[in-house]
Amino acid sequence: MTPPLPGPRLLGRSLSASLALALAAAGTAAAVVLAGAPPAQAAAVPAPSPVGISGRGATVPFKEQEAEYAATNGSLIGPDRLYGSLPSEASGRQAVTLDATGEYVEFTLTAPANAMTFRYSLPDDAAGTGRDASLDLRVDGSSLKSVPVTSKYGWYYGGYPFNNNPGDTNPHHFYDETRTMFGSTLAAGTKVRLQVTSTAASPSFTIDLADFEQVGAPVGKPSGALDVVSDFGADPTGGTDSTAKIQAAVDAGHAQGKEVYIPRGTFQVRDHIVVDKVTLRGAGPWYSVLTGRHPTDRSKAVGVYGKYAAQGGSSNVTLRDFAIIGDIRERVDNDQVNAIGGAMSDSVVDNVWMQHTKCGAWMDGPMNNFTIRNSRILDQTADGVNFHYGVTNSTVTNTFVRNTGDDGLAMWAENVPNVKNKFTFNTVILPILANNIVTYGGKDITISDNVMSDTVTNGGGLHIANRYPGVNSGQGTAVSGTHTAARNTLIRTGNNDFNWRFGVGAIWFSGLNEPISNATINITDSEILDSSYAAIHLIEGASNGLHFDNIKIDGAGTYALQIQAPGTASFNKVVATNIAQSNPVHNCVGSGFRITQGTGNSGWYANPPACTGVWPDPVWTNGGVPGGGGPTDPTDPPDPTDPPEETGNLAQGRPVTETSHADVYGAGNAVDGNADSYWESRNNAFPQSVTVDLGAAKAVERLVLKLPPAAAWATRTQTIGVTGSTDNSAYSTLKAPAGYTFSPSSGNTATVTLTGAPVRYLRLTFTANTGWPAGQLSELEAYTH
Repeated sequence: MTPPLPGPRLLGRSLSASLALALAAAGTAAAVVLAGAPPAQAAAVPAPSPVGISGRGATVPFKEQEAEYAATNGSLIGPDRLYGSLPSEASGRQAVTLDATGEYVEFTLTAPANAMTFRYSLPDDAAGTGRDASLDLRVDGSSLKSVPVTSKYGWYYGGYPFNNNPGDTNPHHFYDETRTMFGSTLAAGTKVRLQVTSTAASPSFTIDLADFEQVGAPVGKPSGALDVVSDFGADPTGGTDSTAKIQAAVDAGHAQGKEVYIPRGTFQVRDHIVVDKVTLRGAGPWYSVLTGRHPTDRSKAVGVYGKYAAQGGSSNVTLRDFAIIGDIRERVDNDQVNAIGGAMSDSVVDNVWMQHTKCGAWMDGPMNNFTIRNSRILDQTADGVNFHYGVTNSTVTNTFVRNTGDDGLAMWAENVPNVKNKFTFNTVILPILANNIVTYGGKDITISDNVMSDTVTNGGGLHIANRYPGVNSGQGTAVSGTHTAARNTLIRTGNNDFNWRFGVGAIWFSGLNEPISNATINITDSEILDSSYAAIHLIEGASNGLHFDNIKIDGAGTYALQIQAPGTASFNKVVATNIAQSNPVHNCVGSGFRITQGTGNSGWYANPPACTGVWPDPVWTNGGVPGGGGPTDPTDPPDPTDPPEETGNLAQGRPVTETSHADVYGAGNAVDGNADSYWESRNNAFPQSVTVDLGAAKAVERLVLKLPPAAAWATRTQTIGVTGSTDNSAYSTLKAPAGYTFSPSSGNTATVTLTGAPVRYLRLTFTANTGWPAGQLSELEAYTH
């Protein structure tokens, strides 16, 4: 999916007093609690933290504190989950903005620490190149150091794959992270303050959170290892290019069967270090840092890569105890500027810090038995990890992922099967686009014991799908075998998708390429908490073989189940509470979605389900704590006997079919709420039609037809007739064929008036077009008045 344009602002969430919120897992050992904090001058809304959940997610070496619960004289922003707003990309959807000299956020250490990482945002500059500034780091009232901060790794604009032009629409990816060491260990109870000393370089500084940790001493050189500095002359000051010297050391380590050691230092690396049958290790990720980018060829940058599969691939590689911190400031999908890449079989990445690269690790198979563990992946322009093209028996475990520009952890079986891969015990927070964790196709996949939180747009927390190119049963790459998703916790996942103009669920399934029909998918022993839209969601083609067992749903912005495609599912011990809509199920496919109920279910089922044709604004409840987010008061649910108010465009986001389409211009573009995308039929083949299912009979009195508003679309007249049906079988004429002129001077828009006869299915039939030999339509809007 491409990212959406910002939509109308939702109502802000009301603030509540300090609250002890403990969300105990239903029948499991895990529990989610609020991060402990002193009373906050920012008066933040309590929100469950994704860090430190017992038995779930990554075991991290730091203690995390949110700025909104710290002492501050700054201004609270949020809570707000509306895409394009600054708090929507903050952890917990709240942060603190400092915009005057002397303003601060002050944290009180809960354990000894000698280092901190903090997440922040500065405004972009007018050129889109970013601005540099600094914050004063103060300890118990005394200035310790000035910490540089920058916006050059944030702020993207426009449509996918985005640009750095502030004049374009759709600003997003606002935050970045930086780290610093204190020089000594500070005791628990020490007050650590980030304070503004000047607004000359930046008019504001927004602080999201801080992670405090006790970093161990540097790891010394192993006996017999080759040293990239003392043996090969690499420059630990970063003043000169060390690429060739580190590569020479790696090649010697391969030839001699010796480990290669990166001592303390920052090393300029301007192209890939290619590894095969070798161990490359550092003094620790806080001490040994590879960084850099080619000064003229921007498609070359620091990265440690195995040989590509076409070159035979690499094997028996170990990478450990160092950092790869790049300088990638844009997204160019063809550029191989990832921290780790290529093909590495029988290999391990252990305790590697990956930041400011395109992807943390994009692994192109075929390859087998590859593991990433105990690592951190931060501030990427694209995916955190992607197992792509025939990766098998491979794992990401105990890894912390935050602020990726696309899927946090992904498997994509393009053309070659992905088999028996696992994502386990990971914490994945704030993917700025797409999903926290996803498998596109794949056989016998495990996604278990993870924590996923704060999805932003165009995705959900957990996604299992036959989507994206090369995923199909003909090549054996579709979802198949047994998929296990057990003991996961999802917090504030899913989103109100302003591309589709309806929500994406916290856990969602898609059969876009073809139905999911040859798999058993077990979702068990998990919690879905404070979902931003629906909790469970089916769309884009049938999903069969779903089994939900021992699931706790606590808080959903709209529905417990959002069913937009057929399928089969069993539910056992699924308990839902604090669902915003009075009817917890939205299902317009009727008996096409077949439910088998076991025992112990409550709160998520209704017969009949809702099928309103109107997608509600979400109401976020924080597990029962009213949080606003839409026009519905959660303490006063609508009377279920009242008919839904028929307002707005009834066709937007509804199922749509077509007689044909050209290239990528499918009929879905005609109901996506985006006037710049469009449907176009096969050329020179009139008549052609588009049919939209409104979900129920509606008294439609007016249609608004649109073509893209760009001046490049010259004036044209299309001959269009309108018919309607209640059963998608017998159609009657609602408007006889007539010529409708679309002119740039009037926004390329035409209006069709109807009698208001109730119809569920609307069909537009095109028989002529003076501007192009095909039917063309960017938006079909239907209104009752």
